[in-house]
Amino acid sequence: MKEPEAMQDDLEYQYVTGQGRATFPALFEEYRAAGAAAEALGGWLWDLRYGEHPRETFDFRPAAASAGKVGTLIYLHAGYWQSRDKSQLRFIAPGLNEAGFDVALANYPLCPEVSVSDIVNSVCKLPRAVRAVSPPAAKAQPLIMAGHSAGAHLAVEIALKPEAAGAIDGVLGISGVYDLTDLVGTTLNENLRLDAGTARMSSPLHRLRGEVPPGAFVVGEGETEAFRLQTQAMANGWRALGACRHAVSAQDDHFTVLKSFCAADGLLRSILTDLVA
Repeated sequence: MKEPEAMQDDLEYQYVTGQGRATFPALFEEYRAAGAAAEALGGWLWDLRYGEHPRETFDFRPAAASAGKVGTLIYLHAGYWQSRDKSQLRFIAPGLNEAGFDVALANYPLCPEVSVSDIVNSVCKLPRAVRAVSPPAAKAQPLIMAGHSAGAHLAVEIALKPEAAGAIDGVLGISGVYDLTDLVGTTLNENLRLDAGTARMSSPLHRLRGEVPPGAFVVGEGETEAFRLQTQAMANGWRALGACRHAVSAQDDHFTVLKSFCAADGLLRSILTDLVA
């Protein structure tokens, strides 16, 4: 077995094997059960379209008027741009609805059918589409882009688009990959099909400029060094351009970090509330 010192330079470990946990099957079952309970609550609009591709869809659950609406959250799932689905994240919606957020959970086309840059172009249609279905009273409220892992990368890419200026009021990136050049030599690239040039062009960390909305970047304390460094680097770059918070979620790994969306005093829910304050 490799010693930790040897692992530090092993990108396959940093981005693939080192992020795994034996506890994930039980955790994912917990999330699945909580998602089923969220579905049973009703109030959902399912598979709304924001484009022509079969995966250009989102689910939408508005907060009750009695919750005191504070904003709209568009959330993009993880999966290294090549797997996973919005249905796996439905468990985060009820707690955020209780906090006053309308919640949109989005899918997007996946690699290798499309490229990473194609995915970015696809999800940039989301803010307009979600605003179109938002209740009238919510249309003037803050819109926050959020995502986890690959979804965090996409949330940042949307916020950096010139057409997003003034349309996006905040960004929350959770355990994101913002410099894709590290991935070229890993097994992840079998589907991503990046080379050094396209990986750099697809890396928002190398294209930070101009005005940005307030940002927050979070990573689990138990994640690999590469993920902690990616989050720190993005927070530093964002802070050079505008307001930014960087947080390390104590004792959390790449997926337990999402639990704090569900708790009234959870870190992620608290950060979202600060972004719309």
